[in-house]
Amino acid sequence: MREPEFREFAKISRLSRQVIITEKIDGTNGVVYVPDNPDEPLVSGSRNRWIPPGEGHFGFEQWVVAHTAELRTLGPGYHYGEWWGPGVGRRGYDLPKGEKRWSLFNVSRWGTDRPDCCGVVPVIARGLFTTALVEEALDHLRARGSLAAPGFMRPEGIVIYHAQGNVLFKKTLENDDVPKGSQETP
Repeated sequence: MREPEFREFAKISRLSRQVIITEKIDGTNGVVYVPDNPDEPLVSGSRNRWIPPGEGHFGFEQWVVAHTAELRTLGPGYHYGEWWGPGVGRRGYDLPKGEKRWSLFNVSRWGTDRPDCCGVVPVIARGLFTTALVEEALDHLRARGSLAAPGFMRPEGIVIYHAQGNVLFKKTLENDDVPKGSQETP
């Protein structure tokens, strides 16, 4: 018998480590790939595929084309964020008709030094992981509403980024115990 390939068991991260809790925005995932070569076009994508030119994906592809010069300043590589606003997701966030926004996910990299066309998902809390910290972040949204769209009182929930494990978790304010595909649209 030939010896099988050895597969090492993954290292286990400690739970009580640094987390960053951000607002989970109800929209659709968007990625922009900026090539090293400035003569090559930017490429836009969704959570699981590249968007063919002219297809749109709720207007994201057209937005990327219109903002190419600004988006190039993000630098070469993959840039992930949430595309949101009226007609994208279920909430709309009470933004004016036709106004859509793209909020970058990497809050550790993107602060105020970014293109004007890009936002960043709002940070609610940073600290050592505890269930109390998670509940405090959820309570913050329940009491104050969306940080991404101030005044909008039905935010979706939170995303917890566990730094040591390099893993994301989400918790929604409504129907968190119901699988996404079986939720009814309000």
